[in-house]
Amino acid sequence: MKRFADLFAQLDQTTRITPKVAALAAYFQDAPEDDRLWTIALLSGRRPKRTVTTTLLRTWAAERAGIPLWLFEESYPIVGDLAETIALVLPPATRGSDRSLTDWIGVIRGLSALDEDARKTAILSAWNSLGPLERFLFNKLITGGFRMGVSQKLMTRALSQATGIDEAELAHRLMGDWTPETTSFDALVLTHDPAADLSKPYPFYLAYQLDDPPEDHGSPGDWHAEWKWDGIRGQLVIRGGQHFVWSRGEELMTDRFPELAAARDFLPDGTVIDGEILAWGDGAPLPFNALQKRIGRKTVPKSLLRDAPVIVKAYDLLEWQGEDIRARPFADRRALLDRLVGALPPEAPVRLSPLIAFDCWDALAATRATSRDKGAEGVMLKHRASPYLSGRKKGDWWKWKVDPLTIDAVMIYAQQGHGRRANLFTDFTFAVHDGDALVPFTKAYSGLTDAEFRKITAWVKKNTLERYGPVRAVKPEHVFEIAFEGIQESPRHKSGVALRFPRMSRWRHDKPVEEANTLEDLRAMLAAYGQGGKVGVDAVTPQETD
Repeated sequence: MKRFADLFAQLDQTTRITPKVAALAAYFQDAPEDDRLWTIALLSGRRPKRTVTTTLLRTWAAERAGIPLWLFEESYPIVGDLAETIALVLPPATRGSDRSLTDWIGVIRGLSALDEDARKTAILSAWNSLGPLERFLFNKLITGGFRMGVSQKLMTRALSQATGIDEAELAHRLMGDWTPETTSFDALVLTHDPAADLSKPYPFYLAYQLDDPPEDHGSPGDWHAEWKWDGIRGQLVIRGGQHFVWSRGEELMTDRFPELAAARDFLPDGTVIDGEILAWGDGAPLPFNALQKRIGRKTVPKSLLRDAPVIVKAYDLLEWQGEDIRARPFADRRALLDRLVGALPPEAPVRLSPLIAFDCWDALAATRATSRDKGAEGVMLKHRASPYLSGRKKGDWWKWKVDPLTIDAVMIYAQQGHGRRANLFTDFTFAVHDGDALVPFTKAYSGLTDAEFRKITAWVKKNTLERYGPVRAVKPEHVFEIAFEGIQESPRHKSGVALRFPRMSRWRHDKPVEEANTLEDLRAMLAAYGQGGKVGVDAVTPQETD
């Protein structure tokens, strides 16, 4: 654990990429194999499950520190992190420990089999044998909230330096349905057998947002364009007579979309398709909230299978006849995809995502403007010669999203943030007018600069009307422009609507509260843009909310 804590300290002390990669590479060369494997697992999101509730941890930490629980609870939001708060309030350890990272993870995983008293004894013993930083990391692992400030891409680069294995090859080896309990460092990294895991997907190629004019990217003839569908990016893998469905977040989701099993009847073995999982009905995508109802379910009731059937809109072909074809130009992969998917019958759960014909950038811009009518978020640009790479790379793939919807709203509640923003008010609730009342309709916590957060924090402290635990009701004096990607009906909210990806796009110092938008404006936007609807004559457009 000391070696792992030293690694964490080195990574935490710099924001520069080169020192982070060097520290990780040195660790992967020198650490025990089991610890190397667990470090890879932690950095790729494979954390041990939470085995003790945070309520018990707070209670035991306050008791061990000899402080009242209320004082611990007051300290927590100021520190901004539960694991760090516990590590700070506990008295110094009275003994040491040389146990490895793997040993301590074994202790944590074993807690679930113990009764509450035995768990308490085990945790107090651990706290009493770990130094401050090791104790902090132990707490992070217990709560299941471990983060190391290193992307999987940087971890893979460091592992490549330590082993001499190509980075792109390593990225593929680390994909799939593995855990430290089901493999070893040697089997996963050094002597990888491609046939060992038929379900293994490929690393996803991710696009950058197009902010510059598309004209800057050369001739339109060098590019393919297609719709950017609003669903779940995924890979459909057909191997060994089985099918597997993976999300972009590397989550195996096969059981959540049972209708995709029929793909085995239409696609040959050795096929991997990159595409978008969409709820689909009457020849068009259903609203994202129809799909959202299925995302968190391990089993899907017949009613949801009937009301929100899914298909895969195929973007790209990554494996063909068992061969990895990612290095081929996109134009060639797309031609194969057209032949494979384009001729499938309507009952097949895989459909081709059509290319958008355009002969000039202005024509594509005009098509892009109709994206919401198509149930899309915008268009994708892919260079005809581009290979299918790993991760986010600039140059060949771009997402050209439509401008967000916006509405002006009044801030009515504020709450402090966490981590480095624990001393700032960063989480806000916003409302719109409904007659003489203000009706809350969304929360947002991003979009402002650090200077603006400091300014609004000072104002909140002076203008608090009431407190509800960590939440403060404030004077309704400030208007913010809220940007969002979509709007849908929501019976759970008093306003009757819910926004998708809301954030603060600007602080409207120029606008008095009386000129903020109304609930009727929100309902008009719902009619225009929600539930797959199209813009009506009287709908509120993004410009009309300015």
